[in-house]
Amino acid sequence: MSQKDWKNRLRSAFESIEILEACKRETEENFKQFGEFIAEPAFEALGEELKAYGVRAKHWAARGGSICLRLSARNSLPESFDYVISLPRNSVELRLRLTLRGRKTARDPVKEKEGPFMPEVPPDRVMKIAKEELIADIVERFRDFTLEMLTSAE
Repeated sequence: MSQKDWKNRLRSAFESIEILEACKRETEENFKQFGEFIAEPAFEALGEELKAYGVRAKHWAARGGSICLRLSARNSLPESFDYVISLPRNSVELRLRLTLRGRKTARDPVKEKEGPFMPEVPPDRVMKIAKEELIADIVERFRDFTLEMLTSAE
C-alpha cells in the first residue's frame, strides 16, 4: 500500500466519523423538536380532556433523551401510568423506544414494558406524526394497560 493510499483511507475514516457525529447531533435536535412541537401539545391536549375523568396528567422532558407523560388517577383506575418516549443513545435516526410503566395501587410493584414507539411509523415519518395520532396511541396503551391491571390475578 502506498503512502497516498493510506493517507486517503485515513482522511476517509475521519470524514466518516464527522458525518456520523453530525447525524447523531441532527437526530438529537429532531427529537427535541418532536418533543416540543408534537409530544408536548399532544400531552397537554390529552391532559385537558382527562380532567373530566378525574385523571391528572403531568409531562416533562427528562435528561438523557426522553419525554415522559404520567397519568395519575384514583378509584378503580391504576394509581399511575407512565408513557415514556426515548431516543436510544448514539441514534442516527428517529427509531424511538417506548416504555410503559405503572401500578394499580401505591403498594403494588411497578410493572414495566418496553418496545418500539409506534412501530408502524418509520423513522423518517416521526416528525410528521399528527398530534391526534400520538394521542390515539397513548389512549390505546392506557386502555390496554388499565384493562390488564384490572383483570390481573395478582
